[in-house]
Amino acid sequence: MKSMKFILLATLAFTVLSCSQRVAYTNALKDDYDLTPLTMKRLQFYTSSQIILQRSSQKGNQQISADGKLVVNERKEEDRVIINPSTKCVFEQDGDKGEVFIRFEVGTGKTLKFAARQNQSDGKYYLVADWKTGKGGEVVYGNQTYYANTSSGSSFLMVSIQKLKRTKRKDRVVKGIKVN
Repeated sequence: MKSMKFILLATLAFTVLSCSQRVAYTNALKDDYDLTPLTMKRLQFYTSSQIILQRSSQKGNQQISADGKLVVNERKEEDRVIINPSTKCVFEQDGDKGEVFIRFEVGTGKTLKFAARQNQSDGKYYLVADWKTGKGGEVVYGNQTYYANTSSGSSFLMVSIQKLKRTKRKDRVVKGIKVN
């Protein structure tokens, strides 16, 4: 009975200790685990929050109808790319200034740039965009110019860490020696 409890507790402890957790990708994490571009290509990355990229174009013309009315014809096309929280993505390459390019889907130019912000001490790699008032952050994705909404600017990269801790212990209870 005691050995059965021990096996159950050992299995439970191993299961609890082997669960993975997602943590922010930082320079400290990169240094602690000696991550090189080669090893990072095998590492699964995730997004922390939703990223929405959008672009739109408007076309229109005007003409006078037969009955003398001004007819205005407007056409607007919108294209949105939505990257949900915890979307799996992969490392594509390092940038010249310490940033990383992350691929979300197959295709030419379908990467986004992430980098640590100089004014923040947390070291997380956030989405990099050229922020313009009223439009959002300008990024190039799939060789097209998109604008990321403002909440996309708080999205950072995460990785899953699984720590396995195994301890092998052998206990022996000594009964002692009696004086003769």
